[in-house]
Amino acid sequence: MTLSTGRRARRAARREARRALPLRRRLLPTWRICLGTVLGALLIAVGAFAVLYVIVPLPDPNAQAVAQSNIYLYADGVTEIARTGAVNRTDVDIERIPVSTRQAVVSAEDRTFYQNRGIDLKGMVRAGWNTLTGQGMQGGSTITQQYVKNYYLTQSRTIERKGRELLIALKVDQQRDKNEILAGYLNTSYFGRGAYGIQSAARAYYGIDVSELTLPQSAYLAALLQAPSAYDVKTATPANRERALARWQYTLDGMVQLGFISATERADTAFPDPIDPQPATGLAGQAGYLVGVADDYLVTNRILDSATLKAGGWRITTTFDQDKQDAFARAVHEELTDELDPAARPATDTDIRVAGASVEPATGRVAAVYGGPDYAKQPYNDALRQDNQIGSTFKPIDLAAGLSSHRGSSSDGLPISTETRYDGTSERPVTDAPTPYAPPNEDDIDYGSITLRQAMVKSVNSVYAQEGVDAGLAHVRETAVRLGIPADVPGLDPANTSMTLGTATPSALDLAGVYAALANHGEAHRPWSVAKLERVNPGPGQIDVPDLPEQPGTTALDRGTADAVTDVLRDVIGPRGTGAAALDLGRPAAGKTGTTDANLSAWFAGYTPELATTVGLFRENPKTHAKEPLAGTAGYARINGGAFPTRIWTSYMGDVLDGTVVRSFDLQPTEGNSRPGTAGPSTTPTTTAPASASPSAALAPSPLAGGTGSTGGTGSTGGTGGAPVPAAPAPTAPRRPTATTGPGTTLPDPVLTVITPEPPTLAPPTQPEPTQSQPSPTTRPTSTRPTTEPGTTSPTRTPEPTRSPAPPPTGGATKPPSTSRPPTTADPATPPPA
Repeated sequence: MTLSTGRRARRAARREARRALPLRRRLLPTWRICLGTVLGALLIAVGAFAVLYVIVPLPDPNAQAVAQSNIYLYADGVTEIARTGAVNRTDVDIERIPVSTRQAVVSAEDRTFYQNRGIDLKGMVRAGWNTLTGQGMQGGSTITQQYVKNYYLTQSRTIERKGRELLIALKVDQQRDKNEILAGYLNTSYFGRGAYGIQSAARAYYGIDVSELTLPQSAYLAALLQAPSAYDVKTATPANRERALARWQYTLDGMVQLGFISATERADTAFPDPIDPQPATGLAGQAGYLVGVADDYLVTNRILDSATLKAGGWRITTTFDQDKQDAFARAVHEELTDELDPAARPATDTDIRVAGASVEPATGRVAAVYGGPDYAKQPYNDALRQDNQIGSTFKPIDLAAGLSSHRGSSSDGLPISTETRYDGTSERPVTDAPTPYAPPNEDDIDYGSITLRQAMVKSVNSVYAQEGVDAGLAHVRETAVRLGIPADVPGLDPANTSMTLGTATPSALDLAGVYAALANHGEAHRPWSVAKLERVNPGPGQIDVPDLPEQPGTTALDRGTADAVTDVLRDVIGPRGTGAAALDLGRPAAGKTGTTDANLSAWFAGYTPELATTVGLFRENPKTHAKEPLAGTAGYARINGGAFPTRIWTSYMGDVLDGTVVRSFDLQPTEGNSRPGTAGPSTTPTTTAPASASPSAALAPSPLAGGTGSTGGTGSTGGTGGAPVPAAPAPTAPRRPTATTGPGTTLPDPVLTVITPEPPTLAPPTQPEPTQSQPSPTTRPTSTRPTTEPGTTSPTRTPEPTRSPAPPPTGGATKPPSTSRPPTTADPATPPPA
């Protein structure tokens, strides 16, 4: 019998034997069939797994896994302003994570981590058995699997997701170093308290950098990974606190078992109580405004695009000084907010907004901004908005353009200087203007023949409307742009004569840059707010950190012109100037008020040699965003730039400069632009004096020395140098200047008159009769706040809730009312600022 014949015979015998079995036995598969089926299934599974392993690539990380916070720091590079981003995460390299922290996590989460291949079949089986036997649902995932779930996949519990997790974990283990996997796991895991990643956890639970974690602290953070919220011992129930402590001890025991620490070290380890949960470092308060200014600088200068910035992972050191920032917010609150009473005056004391900025003249560094009271309640940053006319704070630009134009004035044909005389008649039509324009002066006062210096002190509209045209409106615009006003802001249009009086709408930060250039002798620096830019977690594959641009100065004006403007602006902060309230600063300063038509905004922009600051005030309907008049705010009939804006400026500047050395302006104005009576350029001493002089000491600098020649309301000097003189023993009421009613008559030069201010009084001020052009709203007779408006000579704290024209000289007559005034605006859409 052949071999094949024998096999056939044996198979036939088996079939016959099977047929002889009962039916139920014949239906059961033989062991051979079972074995073949199992082997076949295994072969198919292995083949399918091999195919999937090859064709399934590593996916891109999910968005949440790579999202990080942007960290914003004050100028000191240490103090945190805010963190932005939906996820509180800051990635760190493995080298920054202490070895004890890595060992604690391995001991708590995956004790076979350094030996397994990405998955742990024994652990998975054990976890499954424990779950089935009622020991609670347990996970058998390795650190690699958890990293894959966090970084590449989602937290969904599906068979499909679990299968992908196994495949990707095997692949990751083959392609990644163990330290890289561990770092990825620690940077993507959630630790509670809103903290993603070990760095954020170290700060949230212990207030320290991850590199400073100790052994017991590391063990507790590792214990948190199993139940982040439940195991926070500061908020846990008593039962969960016990579980958290047990998990911490389990972690330490594992470290002993794996040989990471000795039993002695384990015995000596005490539980490290974490700090109380801290509120998130968000954007509330002033933080959001500072972040907005920094982001705006990075994006508008094309350092980072918006998408890259929003992706996070940047450490941004700003130029903001925390003390100055706090002082700005405090000044607004003390000088304005405390005066408002929305309950008593809901129609006028609500929706009042302040915009402010402070810039270092020598560098252009933004020291502080005020964008609003609280970013969480008012997220629009008023410091950056470009929709408020700046009014008469534009007049120094008119003057600078005239001094640098070398063109003759319309009055005498001679080159324009600070002492050039103009006709200050209110509503005098501007000659040779591109559009008809006849702006009224404040309170319709006629000043007659008046110098540009005096017209700046009194903010005479009719004079500077004409002077700007004489300088050339195109040249005025060019000068404004060189100084720092953006070329594309509305209202900066040389085709419209009203541009001369401040129809332009730069932001408070833009305007601060303009005045900083004047303070810096004409050398302009565009304001900048980011000092350093870094990646939070630099490493391979990261976006390159772009270089920050240099901050070179550009010559916007020659020094003689800029210094001549500063010399004039010092007189504005004088007893007869519109900025008289700034005399309280008690140190050399220059500035200009601005109040727009219909009282829609009020400004003060000023500077010392160290700092240039602007403050704008306006009111906005929160629903329509339409601008509304400031009249009636805090009970005052009208709000001028010399009132709240100047008071806020003075309070802020006094606070931040307190205790610093008093610096004088070193001025070298061009020939012909000095004060009358001086022998040459209005230079000031360059020596400095201590800042500890008593604010009650009246310092009256000599006019010949280049000071303002006037004593402030508190007895502090408002000039720039000169020998101090004793305070007057008994203050007397000041003499008001008289407006003129005819050509050829001038105001006495305010800078050559020493005036003793009258003391504050609580008596109600005399109210002028209301006229059609000046309604008489409710006043506050008991207030002691000044308005310091044009025409007011006393820098005292006696308020004038309403304005009346200054009295005429003795024996003179007031100007008769005119029945045929020329049009007062060139463009109804852009009324003349006051």
